[in-house]
Amino acid sequence: MIDYDKVLSDKIKSIKPSGIRKFFDIAGTMDDVISLGVGEPDFNTPWAIRKAAIQVLERKHIIYGPNKGLAPLRGAISHTIEKKHGIKYDPDSEVIVTVGGSEAIDLALRGLLDNGDEVLVVEPCFVCYAPLVELAGGVPVSVPTRLENNFKLTLDDFKDKVTDRTKLIILPFPNNPTGAVMTKEDLEPIAEFLRDTNIMVLSDEIYSELTYGMKHFSIIELEDMRERTIYVNGFSKAYAMTGWRLGYVTAPEPIISQISKIHQYGIMCSPFISQNAAIEALNSCDAEVAKMVDEYNVRRRYLVGEFNRLGLTCFNPEGAFYVFPCIKSTGLTSEEFCERLLFEGKVAAVPGSAFGDSGEGYMRISYAYSLKHLMEAISRIEKFLKKLEAEKNEGKNCG
Repeated sequence: MIDYDKVLSDKIKSIKPSGIRKFFDIAGTMDDVISLGVGEPDFNTPWAIRKAAIQVLERKHIIYGPNKGLAPLRGAISHTIEKKHGIKYDPDSEVIVTVGGSEAIDLALRGLLDNGDEVLVVEPCFVCYAPLVELAGGVPVSVPTRLENNFKLTLDDFKDKVTDRTKLIILPFPNNPTGAVMTKEDLEPIAEFLRDTNIMVLSDEIYSELTYGMKHFSIIELEDMRERTIYVNGFSKAYAMTGWRLGYVTAPEPIISQISKIHQYGIMCSPFISQNAAIEALNSCDAEVAKMVDEYNVRRRYLVGEFNRLGLTCFNPEGAFYVFPCIKSTGLTSEEFCERLLFEGKVAAVPGSAFGDSGEGYMRISYAYSLKHLMEAISRIEKFLKKLEAEKNEGKNCG
C-alpha cells in the first residue's frame, strides 16, 4: 500500500485544521444545536443582485471572464473605493477580482514572501492568516492586542517585533473576532512608523461596511500609505453573498502585475455569474446594506448586555458581527468551555484560541443569526453557566 505520510508535504501536514470548522462540523452531526459559530449573514442576498444573476443565466452566456475580472466590475470597485475613501485605483492595472477575500489574501502573501520573510500577524484574528503565511514560506510573528486597549493595535504592540526580515503587517480591522475598529487617530502613529521602512501593509477590510455609530477609516487614506498598502475587500459580508465567492484586491500596479500571475495560473478567473451580480451590488444596494447594519446593531447591543448580565465580561464591538465575551471566570480554557457548551448546552461557539494564543479565555459568538435564535442561545448559555457554578460549589463543599 502507498504510504500517504511520505507522499504528503511536511509543510501541509504541519498546518492545523481551522478551529472554526472543527466546531461547525461537530455541530452539524448533532440534533437541536444552536450554532453561533459561522460568520455567515442570515439575510437573503438582495433581490437586485439575484435578479442580475438570473438575467445572466437567461442569456445563456456563461463563460470565462477576463483574468483580472470584468471591466465594469473593476470600474465599479474603483469608483466605490474612491467614493468611500477618496483614493483612486486604476481599474485596468490596480484591481483584481478574486474568489472571495481569502484568495486575495493568499495572492498577496504568495506574491510578496520569500522563504524566511516575517509577517506581523495582529491577533486575535481570522484563522487563515498564519497558515497562509507559512504555506507561502513566510514566518508569522504574532502581535497580540489586548482588551485594555479595546483590542486596537498600538505601535508599542509591534515595533519591537520588527526585524530586517519583516516584510508585511496584516491589519485585520474591523476585526474578526473582537469587533474592534481602528480610527484615523489610531492608525496615524502606525503609518508614521511604517513610512520609514520597506514594510508593506495588507489591510483586510472585509467588514468595512459593518460598523456601528461610526464610519470606517482605511489606512490607505493616510499620506503615502496607498503606495505601501495591499487593500482587500469583498462581497460576502456586506451584501450577504457568502456563497457567491467574490472578493477583490487593489494595490499599486507593480504589485498587481505580479500577483495577477498567481491568479492567472491558479484560478483563471472568478465566477462569471457572480461578477455580473456584484456590479449590481456596488451600484444599487447601499440601502439594503444599511438595513442589515441596523438589524445587526440591535443584535449586537442585545448580546453585549446579556453576556455582561451573565457575568461574562463582553467588550463592546464597533464593527463586524461578532461579540467576544471573556470566559476566564469559569476556570475553563476556551476549548474546554466551548466543547462542554456544545455537548451539554447544545450551543456551538468558537473558542477564542482558534484566533491565536491571545484569544485564549474568550469565545467568539456570531450574531449573523436572528434575534429569536440569539435569545434561545442566551437562555441555554445561562443554564449552562448555572450548571458550571453548581459544580464549583459542589467541589468546594466536598473539599
